[in-house]
Amino acid sequence: MVAESVWVSCPSCGGRHAFAVSEYPCACGAPVAPVLVGGAPVEPVGYRSWAEEWVAVRCSACGREGQWPRPELDCPCGTVLRIPVREDGGTGSAAAEPAVTEAGPPAPPGEPRPAEPPSRAPLPHDAVSPRPSFRPLTIRTAHDAVTAASLYLRWLGFEGVVRAGEGTEGAPYLIDLCGPDVVAQVEPTTRPVNVRSVECLWLNGLGASARGVFFSLAGYADDALARADALGIPLFVMDLTGTPRPVNGAADELVSTGA
Repeated sequence: MVAESVWVSCPSCGGRHAFAVSEYPCACGAPVAPVLVGGAPVEPVGYRSWAEEWVAVRCSACGREGQWPRPELDCPCGTVLRIPVREDGGTGSAAAEPAVTEAGPPAPPGEPRPAEPPSRAPLPHDAVSPRPSFRPLTIRTAHDAVTAASLYLRWLGFEGVVRAGEGTEGAPYLIDLCGPDVVAQVEPTTRPVNVRSVECLWLNGLGASARGVFFSLAGYADDALARADALGIPLFVMDLTGTPRPVNGAADELVSTGA
């Protein structure tokens, strides 16, 4: 069950858009989502800061509180709209009763409510509706790089992705992120990834019966690219905006089909 769609009115151009808050997988596997504030107006995003990019949400299934991306909507006029949500770490869950926000004027008489779009679940490239656009996290530190990779894996459809060591006893060596179906390594330095690192990730994936995915800020050595192609390891390069870019065929396929 996904959150109810609502109408959002852009204060810049007056356009009205359907909006449904995205859900993210908690470490326990339950979907959580920020709780919308009914009746509060949307705000154009003029500048960004770390504190404003995240909102605390408590999982109704396990009680764990996590930091999740704050809901935003990109208006075709170019204005980015920040959707108001509860700021007190309120419980959010796909199974919980959704909060309804009417950020714009009521729908005209006879106009149907917007359909409820899917909030996550990656879709094949030939599906009718693509997955929502990925919202990157600006990378300033090595910690940010791992967080950005974690958000991207969740966007691809991998559930239960957490940092190695956070509730993952026996996590593979040299692995930064773990999930039931994925292990990932993130290289945040200015050194291109070497072939040994790619092979180590592949072995860790075999041991965990999970898919290995590599993220790097500085790219990959030629022999590392060749080895990853032979092993079917998806390779991504991230820029400082936190946007991963596929650099081999396995990564292109993963982006196209999802997890």
